[in-house]
Amino acid sequence: MASEGIEQKMEDLNVTKPSTSQSGEPTEKPAKQDKERRDQKKAAKPKQQQGQGKQGQGKQGQGKKKEDDQDTKGITVTKAEDLSEWYQQVILKAEMLEFTDVPGCYIYLPRSYMIWEEIRDFFDAKIKAMGVENSYFPLFITEANLQREKDHVEGFAAEVAWVTEGGRNKLEKKLAVRPTSETAMYSYYSKKIRSHRDLPLKLNQWNNVVRWEFKHAVPFLRSREFLWQEGHTAHMTEAEAGKEVLEILDHYAAIYEELLAVPVVKGKKTVNEQFPGAHYTTTIEGFIPAVGRGIQAATSHCLGQHFAKMFDITVEDPNQQVKDGEKRDKLHVWQNSWGFTTRSIGVMILVHGDDKGLVVPPRVSNVQAVLIPVGINNKTTPEDKEHINNEVDKLRKTLKGAGVRTELDDRDGYSAGYKFNEWEMKGVPLRLECGPKDLAKESVLAVRRDTGEKFTIAIADLATEVPKRLETIQKEMLQRASDIYASHRKIVREWKDFVPTLNEKNVLLVPHCAGGECEDEIKKDSAATVEGQEVDARAPSMGAKSLCIPAEQPEEIKEGTKCINPKCSQNAKEWVMFGRSY
Repeated sequence: MASEGIEQKMEDLNVTKPSTSQSGEPTEKPAKQDKERRDQKKAAKPKQQQGQGKQGQGKQGQGKKKEDDQDTKGITVTKAEDLSEWYQQVILKAEMLEFTDVPGCYIYLPRSYMIWEEIRDFFDAKIKAMGVENSYFPLFITEANLQREKDHVEGFAAEVAWVTEGGRNKLEKKLAVRPTSETAMYSYYSKKIRSHRDLPLKLNQWNNVVRWEFKHAVPFLRSREFLWQEGHTAHMTEAEAGKEVLEILDHYAAIYEELLAVPVVKGKKTVNEQFPGAHYTTTIEGFIPAVGRGIQAATSHCLGQHFAKMFDITVEDPNQQVKDGEKRDKLHVWQNSWGFTTRSIGVMILVHGDDKGLVVPPRVSNVQAVLIPVGINNKTTPEDKEHINNEVDKLRKTLKGAGVRTELDDRDGYSAGYKFNEWEMKGVPLRLECGPKDLAKESVLAVRRDTGEKFTIAIADLATEVPKRLETIQKEMLQRASDIYASHRKIVREWKDFVPTLNEKNVLLVPHCAGGECEDEIKKDSAATVEGQEVDARAPSMGAKSLCIPAEQPEEIKEGTKCINPKCSQNAKEWVMFGRSY
């Protein structure tokens, strides 16, 4: 894969809008399709497959051929020198994901799908406690239904995949593959909601959606098909809807911080950046330190009454006093939608991974502790080897009994050193080594994946000590990531400091007028293409966009404070977080 860096691949500076056929369907030019296939093929084959370096260079002479034949050779580039290649190698070699012959569509392997299952279980319990019920709506949406809400369809028009044939027959009316399900669900809401007694109506679905991205696909972060949950609720009042929007946002932040050990900033999107057709959008924003970029982590939208008006979702005003025979006025309901995707897995990988590979937080790791027998060599008798393996297997059973997801790696033909490197690459939080000397001392040697710290644990204490250590790892991973994010959120008060501070891989908190045109100017004027602009040659060239209006403002805007944009003469209204973004 080319080494221009994942941040440059995410930019669409040189990508033209897709052409459309006379019927209005998006079409791809053959040359572009060929290029995407070539990119996918290159991405699937790490550029350095020769040699094993230090991998598998253990003391044992046995099994060297097996080690050499392994696809897993270790990560051959550093995260700092080529983030794009590093990321591709990590997700492939750590068996998180596999490519398919459809560009932008991927296989989620058990190591990554387990993370999604943990997220699903965590969040599902939260929303069910709020009275939300799970459901499932069709994958296909009629063109007429999709186009009922103008702003909404315009926001997704370039990404909609269309079905025009069924079997050997051309469809009379083409069908959209859902990019999101507002228009798929709200005809049902119109039928279901007949009275204020039917409110609130709270449905969620765990499903897949398709957005036919024409930018360079990046596994987990930007793909044409991805997994998510999408909640859609209807309420009597704006206040009820607003309360739920923020409650959901808190749950989303908890997924990142409590499960993935990734810090986020909660806030509200500016009008420029809010969801198409929404009354307003709340968001949680993450941060990728390696490139100094923000990333939208999840969003919760108050849709207002826009869709209710389009789909005629109304109830009679229960508070209106009427005379006998008179009808109450019709009120449009207030609606919300909120979604969380598998993008979260990519964010976790980019935040925590290091030059050895993945670093997975214990709460979402499919293997939390790996036991590796050591001290076995050519002089070890078969009887002694069997005894060691049996004793270590007892430890595995003890840990599993304590609720620790544990793997025993007693494979023949692989040195202990090779196994260490392989499990480090896969990000397992805790490695436990046990050999004849350890058994004699009735202890094991433990090694933390995140810090490399080594310590001994008494075998008698394994069932209690290992879970404690895993919780410590979880807590400290979040704290480290939080400290890094906080150190890269910089307050900038004057335009002269904007680009230099941005280029130091920071996101910026700036006083802003909250005007859309002003936002556009800032994005344009902070890009590397501006004549005379002092931009680090190695920095991404895209300009800074508004990420969110943080819920926690750094300080009160003083009266008379001007907008950061020197071309804008208006007073600042709020502190807005700007940054380069995925």
